[in-house]
Amino acid sequence: ENDDDEEEEEEEERDWWSKFYASMEDKDPKSPNGDRLKIYGCELEAVPEFQGLQDFCQTLPLCKPGRAPEPAGSFKGLFRIYPVPEAAGAAPGPRCFQRLPPPQPQPCLVRVYIVRAFELSPRDVTGLSDPYVRVALGKRTLGQRDQYVPNTLEPVFGRMFELTATIPLEKDLRVTIMDHDKVPPDQEIGSTTIDLEDRLLSHHRAHCGLPTLYHTAGPACWRDQLCPSRALELLAAARGLRGPRFSRGGTALSLGGQRFQLSHFERGRPPPRHAGAPRERLALHVLNLCGLVPEHLETRGLQSRARPGLEQGKVQMWVDIFPTSLGPPGPPVNIDPRKAEGYELRCVVWNVRDTEPGDVNLLGQRMSDIYVSGWLDGLPEQRQHTDIHYRSLDGRGAFNWRFVFPFEFLAAEKLCAIRHKEHVWSLDETLLKVPPKLILQVWDNDKFKADDLLGILELELTRLPRPARSARLCRASPSDLPWFSWPWLSLPRFIRACLSLARLSRVWQPLARLSRRLSRRWFRSPALQRPSLNLFRRRRARGWWPCTMHEDGGQRLSGKLELSLELLSAQEAEERPVGKGREEPNKHPTLPEP
Repeated sequence: ENDDDEEEEEEEERDWWSKFYASMEDKDPKSPNGDRLKIYGCELEAVPEFQGLQDFCQTLPLCKPGRAPEPAGSFKGLFRIYPVPEAAGAAPGPRCFQRLPPPQPQPCLVRVYIVRAFELSPRDVTGLSDPYVRVALGKRTLGQRDQYVPNTLEPVFGRMFELTATIPLEKDLRVTIMDHDKVPPDQEIGSTTIDLEDRLLSHHRAHCGLPTLYHTAGPACWRDQLCPSRALELLAAARGLRGPRFSRGGTALSLGGQRFQLSHFERGRPPPRHAGAPRERLALHVLNLCGLVPEHLETRGLQSRARPGLEQGKVQMWVDIFPTSLGPPGPPVNIDPRKAEGYELRCVVWNVRDTEPGDVNLLGQRMSDIYVSGWLDGLPEQRQHTDIHYRSLDGRGAFNWRFVFPFEFLAAEKLCAIRHKEHVWSLDETLLKVPPKLILQVWDNDKFKADDLLGILELELTRLPRPARSARLCRASPSDLPWFSWPWLSLPRFIRACLSLARLSRVWQPLARLSRRLSRRWFRSPALQRPSLNLFRRRRARGWWPCTMHEDGGQRLSGKLELSLELLSAQEAEERPVGKGREEPNKHPTLPEP
């Protein structure tokens, strides 16, 4: 395997969670083709640009008179005062309400997507909860208590609830997070209420958020009832504009005295897979410029009647409302939680070098009985050991020993999923998510006292340091590199500085290109100066890694390990079985006695 080659990106299966994690700044700010959703840290009605979703009419509380006014409902309306023209016979000014919604109640299909909750208040004596979701609209309540997430304050639900309602007769959607108890009744953690009528009437088109790209199939398929071009026509009519007028091929349109071109938005990028017609893609780009609600997640605070005024946690969700008069909507979004995939890490320990002998033999020579132990972080029960290399006088050891570690991995979060029971009497397993980290320790075996730790190596599989090709180039830091490697550390920087001057003259352009190639390929510093590897993409790596020990607030080199790392899916591991150590089946590769 050539280390100079660039890492090849694996084409990841795209789903809604890919878009979600790509939209989170703390996960991956880049998303292919700009397909993202907006994640609001508050309720949708609290976003300033949407005016509380009361731009069409306001909601005023009604109270019974008395010493302590009691709530008696709410009034939806808006008051406007128009000036009377001074001139006799003059036409009155334009009214605010030019287009009114139909006065009849609107039957609607409502889809409620509950993604996750976090910062929940604990309800169990363990300091955790077993949360599940209930959704109530009108006289109907959905949500099953056996679909709870055990032992967590940050559950990932990935649930979609579909209800029918007649708005405004059934306008208040209530989302409640409950704590599952072994003996009913369950406790309420907190709830939030959404006014669906405000969203349906708002001019910001809050009933169904607009995605950034138009897809006709796939996980990001268009889910609205109206195609983008029809939605743009209705928006233009509502705002008193003429148009839109499309060109023959649908790659340009005119609206409100402005001209928009599809090439301006897509900028030469090839359309994504399942992209719709140019006319619809362009209409969607223009709609996203009109201050409408985008495809989003809103973060809503949870309140409890038992603890008024104290937030009990947050829930991330969104709601789609589809009036049945506009026709059937698109397919619902699949937000089922991703399941952890099974993997198997195979680590072959070949050799150990430059460890510090910890004992003294009868001849007064320093020596060690070396062995290596290893496990995956969070799975100490999988700890494995090599055999012992006895009486090493020069800090060397040969093992040819294979470690095998099965585990489950969440690719979107880049974390291992570990399920275990907190106690023997626990009925449910707790899900723990930790980085995929291989921990190796080099030990000196002692018979009459505790073994001595000689060195530690921790390798995170998603950010694996590139190994050195030989033991003499394996160092803990660049300052530890041998003298013959020093010039190469500064030479690439010197060449890059010269390139900035060479770019000023066209004569030096061929020399600049040649120098860049030399800087990238020939004068690249040793392994420590190069980018890390992702073993889930590279699948294999072999070389020397440094072991270190903490000393005086820093780290010192305490040994070197020659390893082979191979990562296989659970199916590949089943098709190519291997034994631990040098047990049968001893293959892939065959490990001889050292």
